[in-house]
Amino acid sequence: MNSSTIDFQPWFIPLDILAMICITLVIILAVLSLLIIILDKTCHTKSIILIANSFLIAFIAGCCILNLHIFTFENDLKQIYYQDSLCIFRGYTTYVSCALFNYSFLIQAISRYMIVVYPNLLFWQSIKCYILLICLTWIFSFVFPFAFIFTGEVIYNSDNQICQLPFQLSFSIIYLVHCAYMIPVLMIMFIYFKLVRYVKEMSKRVTSANTLVRAQRELKMVQQTVIIVMILVILCFPYALFILISFFTTPPKYHFRIAYIFADVAIVCVMIALFYFTKPLKTSMMKRIKQRPNVVIIPLV
Repeated sequence: MNSSTIDFQPWFIPLDILAMICITLVIILAVLSLLIIILDKTCHTKSIILIANSFLIAFIAGCCILNLHIFTFENDLKQIYYQDSLCIFRGYTTYVSCALFNYSFLIQAISRYMIVVYPNLLFWQSIKCYILLICLTWIFSFVFPFAFIFTGEVIYNSDNQICQLPFQLSFSIIYLVHCAYMIPVLMIMFIYFKLVRYVKEMSKRVTSANTLVRAQRELKMVQQTVIIVMILVILCFPYALFILISFFTTPPKYHFRIAYIFADVAIVCVMIALFYFTKPLKTSMMKRIKQRPNVVIIPLV
């Protein structure tokens, strides 16, 4: 395709480099966590499967977003805009990754809720159920962008060097926000408040100490999931704000660049928090750090 010059700003390159560093950190953390889960048998539990799903999604999303930032960096370096054959596909993968990431935390919240509220429904605590939920969210996340991907609505924005849905008041933007963001986040919050209420009622009733302790432990894990989601909500606020602004007026010229750097930082913070809250991963990592190689002393004759 033909390429043309753009209005180059001196802060483009530092911002591109920062974005690539953030996403590289995400990929490293995801690979490290997945390796620990695979190699450490203590991590081979049903609950860790759902966390491994989040790390796997983070790795795939990191690779896709890094490819997007490399493309932007190269074009900024050459001070040209250029839509290659993979531009629309990169836009598609960002929407899929966002939805997958958010729904992975929703599955974790659902599993905790079912363990506490319906402990006798063994199917909801089985590996088959977890795998089924994971498969359903993956299918949905890959399919839902079809509503606007094949209609030509995803276009190349030369100022931001990216192929995305333009921010404006449209069905596609509202549909995207709800499918990839609003539905999973609101459902996680709803589950959390329902679980808090349920545990409070349990403490008032005559309940065995073990059952109450287990419920409180699961509630704490859902609370940790909410904290992770809140990190995403807070740091992705500029993205949501620009969408809201676009409903009434034209958003800033470089809105995608600004929104994406906040999103990149958010993903790094989420990965750190997810690793910190997953005790088996922390324990395994600390053991490997503290482990010293055996030193063989050969006596002198």
